[in-house]
Amino acid sequence: MSNIQTGIFIFIFAFIITTFFTFFIRRALRYADIKDNPIVTEHRHKAGTPTMGGLAILLGFLLVACAYPMNKILVLTAMIMMTAGIIGLLDDLIGLKTKEYQKLIRNVSNEPVEIGRLTLKHGENARVTTPKAKKDLVKLLEDEKVEIVDEVPIKKEIGEGEKIFAQILISIFLVISGAVSTSVMGINIGLFVIPVIIMGIVGSINSVNLIDGMDGLAAGILAIASIACAIFAFSTGNMDGTVPFLVLAGTCFGFLVFNRYPASIFMGDTGSFALGAGYITAAFLGNVIYFAVLALAVPIISVIVSLMHRAHIIKLPVEPLHHTLNYKGMSEQKIVGLYWGLTLIICAAAIYFYHAL
Repeated sequence: MSNIQTGIFIFIFAFIITTFFTFFIRRALRYADIKDNPIVTEHRHKAGTPTMGGLAILLGFLLVACAYPMNKILVLTAMIMMTAGIIGLLDDLIGLKTKEYQKLIRNVSNEPVEIGRLTLKHGENARVTTPKAKKDLVKLLEDEKVEIVDEVPIKKEIGEGEKIFAQILISIFLVISGAVSTSVMGINIGLFVIPVIIMGIVGSINSVNLIDGMDGLAAGILAIASIACAIFAFSTGNMDGTVPFLVLAGTCFGFLVFNRYPASIFMGDTGSFALGAGYITAAFLGNVIYFAVLALAVPIISVIVSLMHRAHIIKLPVEPLHHTLNYKGMSEQKIVGLYWGLTLIICAAAIYFYHAL
């Protein structure tokens, strides 16, 4: 069997088995009443959709890794994904409990009102989240400029510092494996590979986690980016580095069967943590890290925009950027299509220019 035939078989196998696991996990989650409760106003209608579907992605990837153990990159990627997925699963389980109820308000005055960092036009809604916004609300209610239209449950979750610490621990697993090359773009960086790995793992997990906010968005972007990385690795004669990305792509497409709009299952942090860690691990081990980072440009830019918002450099009505676009009236399907399209264009352009130059 040729390398191309082997690759196609692995991709199809990963797709079929993950589709089956997603169907099974979705039924199990429904029986267990494990469901999502979105806090974004535009997505409140999705409450009740099973979450933690990332378990299907993990099971699909692990089964393929067990069936193809001769590829050490695939096996080690599966181990890192499993570690990250467990941490994400813990966060999802904690998130089943409610931390607080945030008030959802509407501007009922005929003029713009300021609350927290937001300026609401007549008829616009917003959640009251920050201490300043809660303080402003008291005065606005007294002046009858806003009204409370709902109370939104906010789930409990692991603190940001604890999440980063856990993600650093995941990167340490990869460091001590000794499997990552100390050469980046032909330059031997020696021990400096350690902070590079840590930044890569932390950055990739948070990029995928942040982009996972609309039906099929994260799974679609990772599927496209993984296919592109597989093509890039194969075109450079790197078959060992090609296989893990084909499996990642197959599992993402298999999950998309039920996660595309309108989604009947969400991946949760279980899936986003596993995919983020697995993708960048495959990139490090397959020595295609520079291309893989470029292929993930859309989620990375989304993280940068969110960081600029948190640093008060820019102001978003809703974070992250794709929720702002939805808040401003752009449909979810168009946003997902736009993000998928941008990822596809970036990946295709990168492959073309690499070989053209």
